[in-house]
Amino acid sequence: MISIVQKNDKNQINNPLKLLGVLTIVMIPVLLIIKQPDYGTAIAFLMATVLILFVAGINKKYIFATIISVAIIVPLAYNFVLPEHAKNRIDVFLNPNLDPRGSGYNVIQSKLAIGSGRLFGMGLLKGNQTQLGFLHPKTTDFIFSVIGEEMGFIVAGTVIIVYVFLITKAVYIAKTAKDDLGSYIAMGIVGIFLFHMIENIGMTMGLLPITGVPLPFVSYGGSSLITNFICIGLLLNISGRRHKTIFVD
Repeated sequence: MISIVQKNDKNQINNPLKLLGVLTIVMIPVLLIIKQPDYGTAIAFLMATVLILFVAGINKKYIFATIISVAIIVPLAYNFVLPEHAKNRIDVFLNPNLDPRGSGYNVIQSKLAIGSGRLFGMGLLKGNQTQLGFLHPKTTDFIFSVIGEEMGFIVAGTVIIVYVFLITKAVYIAKTAKDDLGSYIAMGIVGIFLFHMIENIGMTMGLLPITGVPLPFVSYGGSSLITNFICIGLLLNISGRRHKTIFVD
């Protein structure tokens, strides 16, 4: 990635060989993550890469080519590449009632939990779906369902607003960064936070397929929390370096 942040060399990202080199570097960890398998984290990496390339000034022809390629690759991957459990998640996403006691069970219970919370919620530790063991895992993947059921629409909506504020501030930091490298790092963090927020909240509402993606700063998990704090630290560092009185080169 160093080649796209060299001074006065921003347009080199549109050089096919340079772009291929960047994508090769990115795909190495992505393929290793897929091997785990952890498709959610792999997509988060790709989301960050897409935003970084966009900020780097990638040509529109590459964007259009990518859209066409994805439209061709997705059905091929579904039929010939994805394992059976991944296909089931997509099928259940499209119609949870295909397997209401198996793959579709969690998403049905999650939607019931969020709907049961209504405006003000059922009260802390008083949720039927979450506290009686109908929804699992309630502390990680489906933590937003717990918030919706026990605290209601107002608190759940506030959580979404806080994430939108965080992402908006991160985009502002990327736009006002002192150098291109700072912009790329900030936009990469935006991509990671944006994907985790949309995917986790979307899957609990049945709007997106279920993946094991935590909700930043809310889901249980030490490694996730540490990683999120590191990302916030990077954003604060990039923001602080806009003021020369704070940091001296």
